[in-house]
Amino acid sequence: MAYPDKLLAEDEEVVRHLHPHWLTVFWPVVRFLLIVGGTSFAAALIPDGRQQGVYRMALVGVALVLLLVTVVVPLLRWRSTHYVITTHRLLFREGILARRGRDLGLARITDVSYAQSLWERLVRSGTLTIETAGDGGATVLRRIPDSESVQRLINVMVEEDADRRAQENAAHLRGSWPAEEGPGDPYPNTGTRVF
Repeated sequence: MAYPDKLLAEDEEVVRHLHPHWLTVFWPVVRFLLIVGGTSFAAALIPDGRQQGVYRMALVGVALVLLLVTVVVPLLRWRSTHYVITTHRLLFREGILARRGRDLGLARITDVSYAQSLWERLVRSGTLTIETAGDGGATVLRRIPDSESVQRLINVMVEEDADRRAQENAAHLRGSWPAEEGPGDPYPNTGTRVF
């Protein structure tokens, strides 16, 4: 079972699954191109001789370490960061080896706001701030792609979740009354209610 499907409850569905904005991986890709280009150029400058192979191997070793630290790790961090909106909750997961996450029930969300700088508006990115009932504090998510529409989607999902819960409660209440009496008058023969 693929992520995030393995985290879902029986009647829960994924509405939207996001990673941080693609600009998060822009600089790692630029660094990759610079390191590969610089390494190739430097390898061509190494003079012929007995030590040429050793120097080239050392150069490749340094390039591999730089690629690992400045390219591979940021790409893995981007790929392992998940923002998932479901029909019941919001899930946040991040981390490559050590993981951390948070689940927010839609019923607990009290406010969702977004902020964008001019640059973020141009590239359709932004920061979401999600306020919840309770003492957990606000959850701030940075570099969210199309943050304005994600904010609207979360607000719609909160409303739909409230409607779903109200319908479930109404159905539960209807199911708790005897069939012949109904919820309008639980004591039809007495004319008074007993408390």
